[in-house]
Amino acid sequence: MSETRRKIDIFDTTLRDGEQSPGVNLGVREKLEIARQLATLGVDIIEAGFPVTSEGDAEAVRRIAGEIRGVTVCALARAVEKDMTIALECLKKAPRRRLHVFLATSEIHRKYKLRKAKDEIERIAVWAVKYAKKRIGEVEFSPEDASRTERDFLFRIIEKTIQAGATVINIPDTVGYTTPGEFRDLIEAIHDNVPNIRKAVVSVHCHDDLGLSVANSLAAVLGGARQVECTVNGVGERAGNAAMEEIVMAMDTRKDLYRFRTGIRKSAICETSRLVSKLTGMVVQPNKAIVGKNAFAHESGIHQHGVLAKRATYEIIRPQDVGFGESQLVLGKHSGRHAFANSARKLGYRLSKKDLDESFERFKRLSDKKKEVYEDDLRVVVESVELEDVKKEYELKFLKVVSETSKAPLAEIRLDRRGRTLSASGTGDGPVDAAYKTLDRLLGFKLKLLDYTIRSVTVGKDALGEVTVWVRSASGAEARGRFASTDVIEASVRAYLDAVNKIHFKRSKDKLPTV
Repeated sequence: MSETRRKIDIFDTTLRDGEQSPGVNLGVREKLEIARQLATLGVDIIEAGFPVTSEGDAEAVRRIAGEIRGVTVCALARAVEKDMTIALECLKKAPRRRLHVFLATSEIHRKYKLRKAKDEIERIAVWAVKYAKKRIGEVEFSPEDASRTERDFLFRIIEKTIQAGATVINIPDTVGYTTPGEFRDLIEAIHDNVPNIRKAVVSVHCHDDLGLSVANSLAAVLGGARQVECTVNGVGERAGNAAMEEIVMAMDTRKDLYRFRTGIRKSAICETSRLVSKLTGMVVQPNKAIVGKNAFAHESGIHQHGVLAKRATYEIIRPQDVGFGESQLVLGKHSGRHAFANSARKLGYRLSKKDLDESFERFKRLSDKKKEVYEDDLRVVVESVELEDVKKEYELKFLKVVSETSKAPLAEIRLDRRGRTLSASGTGDGPVDAAYKTLDRLLGFKLKLLDYTIRSVTVGKDALGEVTVWVRSASGAEARGRFASTDVIEASVRAYLDAVNKIHFKRSKDKLPTV
């Protein structure tokens, strides 16, 4: 296969390193469910766990090894006989299996954690790989904290462990310390200075302590790495691991730069992300690349107009490709007329220019009060304009309602009637009652309230409250009024006035006496 078509193996460690995230504790069934989804996703290797740490972890590795097919199942072990023996036992039912052995090599780890000299570290590493190789075909060796290990010593350890039988050499940036240029240089130096490096696959495992894990992983691929270790959603210890979905989609989107392929089924990425988020309890941040809920959402009017004209103006990935669904034009205070009109059309509304102008103005007023305008909000805004062919006899100009414990609510209202200002105040048993009694004083007549209903149009603390009233005048005329607002008292007053105006409009059309 030519270099331009080389495959990069995806080694998923969500069930091992990902589960080491503080607060995450997956049971055997949950690990199996994630493993099945990872196999469906198309990862090449699943690191199922670290069996020596607990019987639960060991059982999960056994079950995954016994049930999951089509991928290599891997288990982690320290360079300790007990660890390796338990891990090998757990893997025995897997048709394709790998033992991953690690031993720290950096000076700080040798001095403070292991308290061993270089020669002893080298001896243990070689012994561990030989022990594993006698019992399993695939052996991966990781010199822990490789990015902070002296290069000459690192090159020697790699050479000796390949001689001992390691088929994969993983280079971990254990504490997320390195940078892209530095890490690529390290991978290239390994290829240049380890004589037998072509007998093993070079892998990388990057942490995100400086937010560089994905960039470092991609730089390593350009430097010659052919396996990338990563996790779904970037979960993992401390700041997490390199995010699998970001690595895969970066290589897929920038084929001109990363001339490699993976075996990942892109359309299953979002489904996998949601499953891992649900079972780990780790919520994906909204602005997370590829899988965050805002990854394909646009609120800015300029961006919305661009996406409607040509998706690629503001989207370099099609949301459908990763199983996200469609792009979302989020209606909010930054949205423009094009997005508003497009959303109205999608809901089935065909608006005249006049109705569109009025609906858009109402939408902008609502979006100043409400963080996000949902479809149901939009329906209320549009329908309130479509139904508004009624000439307004009365218009609300000012409303103030004060309500406190142990005191009757006080309402102050100012209306405009054909250019004349009407003002009044009054109290009632509740804020709505106070407002309605004050309205009756202003109008000069009392309407019988036959029905009053209020419902939440959408969700959240800033949800629209829609009020519908049914009133009857002394002459027997009846009308229904409706209005929606984030302020339910305002919605109640405007719905009442809507009914009053409808009665006036009908009377004037029929040339009958007014209310």
